[in-house]
Amino acid sequence: MLIHVKDGEYTKTIYSLIRDQRYADAVQLLNNILETHENSRAALSLLANCYFYSQDFINAANCYEQLTILFPSEEDYKIYYAQSLYQACLYDEAMKVTSQITEPDFQEKVTKLKAAIKYGEGDLMAAKSLVDSCPVDDIDTEINRGCILYKEERYEEALQKFMGAQQRTAYCPHLSYNVALCHYRLKEYNQALNHIAAIEEYGISEHPEMSVGMNTEGIEVRSVGNTLALHETALIEAFNLKAAIYYQKKNFDEAKDALTDMPPRSEEELDAVTLHNQALINVDVNPSECFEKLQFLLHQNPFPPETFGNLLLLYCKYEYYDLAADVLAENAHLTHKYLTPDLYDFLDALITQQTSPEEAYLKFDEIASKLSETLRKLTKQVDEARQKHDDSLKKYLRDYENVLERYIPVLMAQAKIYWDMENYAQVEKIFKKSVEFCEDNEIWKLNVAHVLFMQENKLKEATRFYEPIVKKNYDNMLNVSAIVLANLCVAYIMTAQNEEAEELMKKLEKEEEQLAYEDSDKKVFHLCIVNLVIGTLYCAKGNYEFGISRVMRSLEPFNKKLGTDTWYHAKRCFLSLIEVIAKNIILVRDSVIQECIVFLEQCEVFGRSIRTVNEQPLEQLQMHIGKTTVAYEARMLKSLLMKIRDA
Repeated sequence: MLIHVKDGEYTKTIYSLIRDQRYADAVQLLNNILETHENSRAALSLLANCYFYSQDFINAANCYEQLTILFPSEEDYKIYYAQSLYQACLYDEAMKVTSQITEPDFQEKVTKLKAAIKYGEGDLMAAKSLVDSCPVDDIDTEINRGCILYKEERYEEALQKFMGAQQRTAYCPHLSYNVALCHYRLKEYNQALNHIAAIEEYGISEHPEMSVGMNTEGIEVRSVGNTLALHETALIEAFNLKAAIYYQKKNFDEAKDALTDMPPRSEEELDAVTLHNQALINVDVNPSECFEKLQFLLHQNPFPPETFGNLLLLYCKYEYYDLAADVLAENAHLTHKYLTPDLYDFLDALITQQTSPEEAYLKFDEIASKLSETLRKLTKQVDEARQKHDDSLKKYLRDYENVLERYIPVLMAQAKIYWDMENYAQVEKIFKKSVEFCEDNEIWKLNVAHVLFMQENKLKEATRFYEPIVKKNYDNMLNVSAIVLANLCVAYIMTAQNEEAEELMKKLEKEEEQLAYEDSDKKVFHLCIVNLVIGTLYCAKGNYEFGISRVMRSLEPFNKKLGTDTWYHAKRCFLSLIEVIAKNIILVRDSVIQECIVFLEQCEVFGRSIRTVNEQPLEQLQMHIGKTTVAYEARMLKSLLMKIRDA
């Protein structure tokens, strides 16, 4: 009997719990044993194993440390101790323990572990030197070289190493994940998804107890825990990568599904990458929780490298520039490690914009000039590679796309300074300077369309930019932003192309009817917003009776069309109507005012639970909930109209 206690059933129970991967129960039982038999070698060893298998590496390290003290001649315990420290990212401590292992039979293991430690520390030169001293024919050596190449951003070479290793061994989910990760970095998303699908299939067939996909289907299942078996399936890594791919492709619903498809775990069991991805993908739904998770991760060791930059960018997105500045100041030690020079300069310019738009513009201009120069060099390299049919063409194209992805946000931030000043002509000039790089970029074309639309004498040009966006999604126009469709319809009307506007609206109406047939509970606001914008246009031109009537019809039926955004457009028209009547600028028939009052009464009925503002997530003083509903504002507007009617 391994554990010397009076009741031999303990031994049987513990091994049964470990076999069933019920490590938490085994840990509790083993701790009970050690309270009365504190020097029990077998119990302490099993406890260390249970902690390690459940990925509680700190406690595993503590147990193995005790074992190395109690049994200093056992080199195995030193290896396990060092491995536990390494897994807990305590690299200095792990390296000290490896230097104490002198047994020749363990030196190959020690060298591999030292290489892993140096790799974790980011010391790639030392890691490479240690890997090169390992046996050439060892498959681990080839995989480790692939990992180093990946860290050096030599993704194609890393991919070759991983694929070579795949051919030499039985199916390994983690190796397949490495291959998928390289494809992801090379923006070969379909190939990456194929390897992820293979990991999923293997995990489901070999470990059906992992409950893959059950959360997404709405089936409540218990946590599978952070077991070694879960780690070996690479399912968590695969689903996180899948979510990242769909996020990059702007398919946010699929990205959310990927995170809920992964084996279920309680929130306290979630790894740092999953927590980061949950925060990022659900930021629009719950921004406050997103900020909390990212702030929490910053104080963990380690945390995903993207956490720092993403937290700062999200603070800027929600206009919490003071908080972004505070985070930068408090974490100066993270700046050089986790922010590229371009990203740091970009964030600095965004924060500066709040106090000095002129200085911020110059900072953006300096960043844009550097990136423009890089884009010109890459354009030249691409042209030369095409002429020579050079194999490096693919690399140059990928580099060009990566630099362009960094250039576009800088350009848009620079343009926004003048957009906020309503200096649309200057915004247009900024966009014209970037045409050589951005003429095929969808974000650039959309923003050019918007700035042309805002200049009434350039509506014809605006349609030429809006039309390709709409035609690209002609078979599924609900994929197009409602404001794009609305602006295009207005541009058609203002340039005497009424037939085109009617055709667009009929197509949109058919798609909404089809969607309502397939999913009667789903709210869709596209056609409603188009009609609201057109109604607003007529009101702006002084034709209030027609404009207001169109606005009112657009919100029928109220249970499906009344929402925060649609109410925003509608109430602006009513406020404008009340203002011009009060100033005796126009006269409106009593029947029209009565129709407006009836309409507002309906809004009051259906708008009791619809908020009129999307409050900032971190605001200290929240508005009273009773004054931020459609019902409240509808009553206020009705009261004003009744006063005008009875005056």
